[in-house]
Order: sequence, then structure tokens, then C-alpha cells
Amino acid sequence: MAKKETAEKPKTKTAKTKAVEEKKSSRKASKVAKETKAKVEDKKVVEKKAVKKAESPVKKEASKTKKSKSSADTGSVDFQVKNFSEKIASLSDHLKKHPHDFDSRRGLLIMVGKRRRLLNYYKKTDNESYLKLIASLKLKK
Repeated sequence: MAKKETAEKPKTKTAKTKAVEEKKSSRKASKVAKETKAKVEDKKVVEKKAVKKAESPVKKEASKTKKSKSSADTGSVDFQVKNFSEKIASLSDHLKKHPHDFDSRRGLLIMVGKRRRLLNYYKKTDNESYLKLIASLKLKK
């Protein structure tokens, strides 16, 4: 048996195969572009979180020194009420932006109740200081 030698034809790409290959390459390029864009955005988010985390302890220290009589006086009623007032203000701003955040809303209501109970206690024990505190925080009686 003799083997037949076949002449190999030079392969030429048809217009259809060229179009298919171009689509594939453009899909790959767009996919790569999306992935790099996503990575860049993720890095930005991480950087923003890192900046926020770095700022928060400084703010807390500054607010503690302003409010309390001494650095160890964080348990006084004055300090607690002022601290709750700050947290309530920040949470109410958050809820204006995110009205359907019901978990944060519950936390806000709990904090308002705690502040109210502290103020009632303070009113019974030291009425003059209570009135000064109410005036400084601009709260209703």
C-alpha cells in the first residue's frame, strides 16, 4: 500500500473567522479593563477605610479631653450625656442618608432612651448642673 501524499493547502482566514477572533480579543480586552478598574476601585475603598480608621481615635481623644473634667472622668453623667449626644447626632445624619437602615434606627432609639434616663437621674440629683448641661447641648427639657 502506497501512501498518498496530499499537498497541504495554505490556510487562509476567511472574513467570518477574522470577525470571530476580533470579537474574542475585544471581549478579553474589555474583561481585563473591567478587572483592573475594579481592582483600582477596591484599592480606593480600602484606602478610604484606612484613613477613616486612622482619624477616629484622634477624634475620640480630642472629644474626651474637651468634655471630661479629667482624663479618667469618662463615667460622669456630663460626659456620658455629651457622648451620647454626639453619637445620636452622627446616627441621625446617617439615617437621613440611609432611611431603610432599621438596625441603626433601633440603636439610635436605644441611645436616646439611655440619654433620657441619664438626664432624668441628673435632674433628680443635681438640678443646677442639669440645667447648664441642657443649655450647653441645646436639648429640650
